[in-house]
Amino acid sequence: MIAGLEALLADLASRGATMSYGALARGLELPGPGSIATLTFALELLMETDAATGQALRAALVTGRLAGGLPSEGFFLKAGALGFDVSDRSEFVAQQRAVLFGRKY
Repeated sequence: MIAGLEALLADLASRGATMSYGALARGLELPGPGSIATLTFALELLMETDAATGQALRAALVTGRLAGGLPSEGFFLKAGALGFDVSDRSEFVAQQRAVLFGRKY
C-alpha cells in the first residue's frame, strides 16, 4: 500500500495537483469505513520518512474536506511533533507544496 501511495503522491507532485483524503483512499482502493484511518496511518509514516531524510512532506498534497484546501488537523499535529513550525499553516503548506511541485519558494 505504501508503494501505491508514494506513486500517487509522486503523480500529484509532477502535475502540481492536490487530492482529498477520500479521493486518495478510493484511488488506492482502500476498503470500507476504516479506509481514512488506514490512509492517515500510512501518510504519517511517510511524513516520518520525509522528515528524517530532509524531504518536503508529501502528505501536504492531501486536502481535508473541510480544511479550505489544506490538509486535515492531524497533518499539522504530526508535522509539529516532527519539529516543524506550523504556526502559519497556510504558509507551511505553501512551502511544502512549492518544493514538491519543483518551484522555488
